Amino acid sequence: MIIVEKRLILAEILKDSVLVHLAAAYYSVGKQLEQKTNCSQTRGFVMSTLRGGAVLNQNQIARLLGFDRTVVHRVIRTLIQEGLASERRAESGRALLVRLTAKGNKYRERLIKERRAAEEKLREVLTSEEIASLLGLLKVVAELQL
Repeated sequence: MIIVEKRLILAEILKDSVLVHLAAAYYSVGKQLEQKTNCSQTRGFVMSTLRGGAVLNQNQIARLLGFDRTVVHRVIRTLIQEGLASERRAESGRALLVRLTAKGNKYRERLIKERRAAEEKLREVLTSEEIASLLGLLKVVAELQL
């Protein structure tokens, strides 16, 4: 009974809410990619800040992403434990500088490949006109002052 009620509530919310549809689509794609790659969006974002050999401290990463420092710290600890990132003390100050290891760069490349494959699937079902319209509409949503 609870599952049925949840579905009815979700259907009622989705019926006429553009923002809920947008959030549901984003959540669905994110969850599918997370399951396929075993990589959360947060982890992927942290790894993306370290692309191209970038060396940053945890505070810099948190600021760049707009994430809480504690969240970034946990992600980095896990990356280090898995051998995907390494850290060293900065020459000045107490900051620990983080960078992706060769294993981390290879893992990140796999994530990019999966994201591009998902993008290709989307491009197979949408026409170029639909994609252009979608991108234009998403830009409007992103720039909307609420």
